[in-house]
Amino acid sequence: MTFETISETTSFGGTQGYYRHESDVTGCPMRFSVFTPPAGEDGNVPVLWYLSGLTCTEDNATVKAGFQRVAAELGLMIVCPDTSPRGDDVPDVPEWDFGQGAGFYVDATVEPWAKNFRMYSYVAEELPALIAARFPADMARQGITGHSMGGHGALTLFLRNRGTYRSVSAFAPIVSPLNCPWGQKALPGYLGDDTAAHAAHDACALLRAHGPVETTILVDQGLADPFVDNQLKPKLLEEVATEVGQKLMLRRHPGYDHSYFFIATFMEDHLRHHAELLA
Repeated sequence: MTFETISETTSFGGTQGYYRHESDVTGCPMRFSVFTPPAGEDGNVPVLWYLSGLTCTEDNATVKAGFQRVAAELGLMIVCPDTSPRGDDVPDVPEWDFGQGAGFYVDATVEPWAKNFRMYSYVAEELPALIAARFPADMARQGITGHSMGGHGALTLFLRNRGTYRSVSAFAPIVSPLNCPWGQKALPGYLGDDTAAHAAHDACALLRAHGPVETTILVDQGLADPFVDNQLKPKLLEEVATEVGQKLMLRRHPGYDHSYFFIATFMEDHLRHHAELLA
């Protein structure tokens, strides 16, 4: 697998790096960022995956979330993948909520998306193998988090791969793509009319079908978020958690919107939540 270091910069005693590799899964070059804490010089450290939202890249959280200081203190490696395959040979559409930048962390089965849009397998399998091979990562201690579409990805990857991740959290996640316009566009668009395949990428449906997990799910939601009522619908996750007995810490914050000002405010809480469970 071709691997390239784009840049590496010292930050809070650790290393913030950007990297690129040729992905067999997506059929194109993929970029990602990794923050390796100072503790990585002495041995393998736990890994926290951060999945970004619609229109974002590996750069958004790396630059705007402000995780490096606390991650260095806690000894957490932070890995930020891109949100989709990209390139002139990768299919796309003009809409901002579908195609490039909007992979939705699924493996597409519908043409022309099926060849490249396989972000579920990329995040769950291919990129972890690369991280394990090239970085001081303790893959027995993984957590996952994300924002919006990436929060959907974090919740569904966690619930579909029980035992892979020890901890999970999300910022303003799409909790039920089956029941919101973004999901009702993306799931049929990538997966066709297979309703069972749609449900396999819906956190609420997964919890209802397979029951609770032992760990507490942490979710933060801003109440000034313009998407909270028609797209994100945190109350649906709250209702299912109560129904199946899932431990859920759903924190609602007046005045906060969907931006990285919101994420940066509560990022430290999420890092400490994960660090405690990954210790």
